[in-house]
Amino acid sequence: MSIGLHNLKPAPGSTHRRKRVGRGIGSGHGKTSTRGHKGNKARGQVNPNFEGGQTPLHRRLPQVRGFKPVNKKFYALVNLSDIESVFEAGAEVNPETLIATGILRDIRDGIKILGDGEVTKSFKVSAHKFSKSAQEKLSAAGGSIEILA
Repeated sequence: MSIGLHNLKPAPGSTHRRKRVGRGIGSGHGKTSTRGHKGNKARGQVNPNFEGGQTPLHRRLPQVRGFKPVNKKFYALVNLSDIESVFEAGAEVNPETLIATGILRDIRDGIKILGDGEVTKSFKVSAHKFSKSAQEKLSAAGGSIEILA
């Protein structure tokens, strides 16, 4: 016997009849229609977020308030005490020299000079931001500041 399109059929046992539920007692799938007795699963859809009466995840987690600004700038902070200890009087302090001396690793979104520490030498400091106390201490010691863009 030759095989052709006219006599092709699936292997025995590989196909199954469709289960027709709710078609009477004689079908074997009548009455409860394979859904068991009572309950949410027998009557309709179960909420996919339902956790069986356990307090749901969205109520167990703490509420996070406020917001995170998308454009927030993170400045690399340098204290006057660090500049005082590393640089000589009259030195020019800028982002390149701060990285070269090892005070900073990277400048992030900019450098801010903070006024922690005393200044006895005069410096020419270039940075993106200065605190008020840092400006006052540098000008009192005879130094100058330059604000970078």
